[in-house]
Amino acid sequence: MFENLRKHNKILMAVLILLIVPSFVLVGIDGYTRMTQNDRVVARVGKLEITQGEWDAAHRSEADRLRQMMPNLDARLLDSDAVRRGVLERLVRERVLQQAAQEARLGVSDARLFQELQTIPAIAQLRRADNTMDVDTYRELLARQNLTPAAFEAQLRSDLILNQIQSSVSGTAVQAKTAADLALNAWLERREVQLARFTPADYAARVQVSEADLQAYWQANQGLFQAPEQARIEYIVLDIDTLRQEIRVNEQDLRSYYEQNVDRLSGPEERRASHILITAAKDAPAAERQKARAQAQALLDELRKAPANAQAKLFADLARKHSQDPGSASNGGDLGFFGRQAMTPPFEQAVFALKQGELSDVVETDFGYHLITVTGIRKPQAKTYAELRPSLETELRNQQAQARYAEAAEAFTNGVYEQSDSLKPVADQLRLNIQTATVNRDPAQGASDAQGVLTNARLLAAVFSDDAIQAKRNTEAVEISPSRLAAARVVQHLPARTLPLAEVQAAVRERVVSTRAAQLAREDGQAKLAAWKAAPAQAKLGAPEVVSRDQTRNIPRALLDAVLRADLQANGAGAVWVGVDLGEQGYALARVNRRVERAPVGDPAQQNQQRLEYLQRWTQAENEAYYQLLRERLKTRIDLPASAPKV
Repeated sequence: MFENLRKHNKILMAVLILLIVPSFVLVGIDGYTRMTQNDRVVARVGKLEITQGEWDAAHRSEADRLRQMMPNLDARLLDSDAVRRGVLERLVRERVLQQAAQEARLGVSDARLFQELQTIPAIAQLRRADNTMDVDTYRELLARQNLTPAAFEAQLRSDLILNQIQSSVSGTAVQAKTAADLALNAWLERREVQLARFTPADYAARVQVSEADLQAYWQANQGLFQAPEQARIEYIVLDIDTLRQEIRVNEQDLRSYYEQNVDRLSGPEERRASHILITAAKDAPAAERQKARAQAQALLDELRKAPANAQAKLFADLARKHSQDPGSASNGGDLGFFGRQAMTPPFEQAVFALKQGELSDVVETDFGYHLITVTGIRKPQAKTYAELRPSLETELRNQQAQARYAEAAEAFTNGVYEQSDSLKPVADQLRLNIQTATVNRDPAQGASDAQGVLTNARLLAAVFSDDAIQAKRNTEAVEISPSRLAAARVVQHLPARTLPLAEVQAAVRERVVSTRAAQLAREDGQAKLAAWKAAPAQAKLGAPEVVSRDQTRNIPRALLDAVLRADLQANGAGAVWVGVDLGEQGYALARVNRRVERAPVGDPAQQNQQRLEYLQRWTQAENEAYYQLLRERLKTRIDLPASAPKV
């Protein structure tokens, strides 16, 4: 066998070349790189992996959810490192808890899943009289959310399992009043203090700065005076709103659409009905249900024997006497006007199948057995074409825009990839404007033309990728928001550079003065602390005030922590002095005079609320500690490249 391979190795190599080379011609080396990006593992939880594709998909889903909740939210926040880090951390947490659930062999039965589904109002309404679900409507409901029943139920089942894991810890928390009160008293302890602040602004006039000082500071801190990495780009945007504005709907299509939809657009039909209910629980013994049905049938027979002109009055009298619906019996069974989907399905089907004044057969529902008569029909007045024309035009334009966008998006995505050396072919094909701009790798760094789509983190990451910068290839089509795509091409790349001292001299001087003024404030504060400790009578302090964690008096957190941590017992009954370096804010010192008893909580409801908040925080801490223990035991790792946001 191996001898044959050696003899025919040239033929074999030729065959391999014929197979491999065309694929590189069609896809390109860069294509193979792009194909593997989504499969790159960004985190590992035990044996489970999280890929770049999963992370991106979860981030898009989270961004869409936040846009729906807050339509005016700045797009830059959705694409920020903080949001992306939060999404990845959530994925890691889910995988950690899922693996813990698997090891504990936790599961959710179909009955438990069905019970949970019934807690969702929109789904609970789909239950039929026989306790089964209207599956077709259920699928339609989920489809409107871009979900399938299998995917939705799998996610719900997973959520229930994760809740089991978390409740196994949080369910063990016990609210002990004594422990809670001790912790709250310690946490909310109050202290009387007198403060002195040494602010850098008060020392700035004493700072003398030479040219040599400026040169030395600039030389030592060149990272502070950088022109950001920039790129001059061309870019195109495909937006469904633009396509919608270009669409012109002809009059004939509008009139046809009106004729097909006038009933729907004019409004729903409503009916007024009365009923007599003989109750029978759906799980009652068969004999009991049969007895209820027989009673309803007897009443129906009595009604049908009456003359037609006397049935309405007799129906009302029988309803008052025999109906077991407490809400309508006293009104002769009258339920008023209602539309479709307001009643249980069997009841609704019977009502909308009857003519006005007609009497139904015995109708069975989950509540028992009904006799129904329709006492009024209110059909909406058909709206004229002129009335509906604006809404008709909007609906048709939206439908056509969606169809046109789907086709254009495919052409856009394929075009920028297949003709990667220019945006012009795609722009010409789809009649898009090629725009130009200068953007920074980080939009927060200095001035640029970045606004709108140019603040999108995924687009900027593509612009500043090696492929876009070095090979000058088009970026991939990036989804900026639902029904909005963008692609860009780097025209000129400007690396980050240190700005010359002449350009940033004012900023350098400001930093030197600020740094030295803060140093003078710190030195003066430390000197005053030593002097006032030795001679307290000479201290120049502010008026006494009481501070605590829930009454901070707007003092800096570092100073508040130092005040509350001061050991008052170490100095007997005397005051305790503390000094705190506040960095750029200067220096502060405080004399802690005494501990002030926490004001008693007289309102029992407020006291219970504080204890409950303590219990919730304690439970959260235990849950977090348990999660971190699981994370460590499963050897969880996050494997991001150096340029990616850290988690």
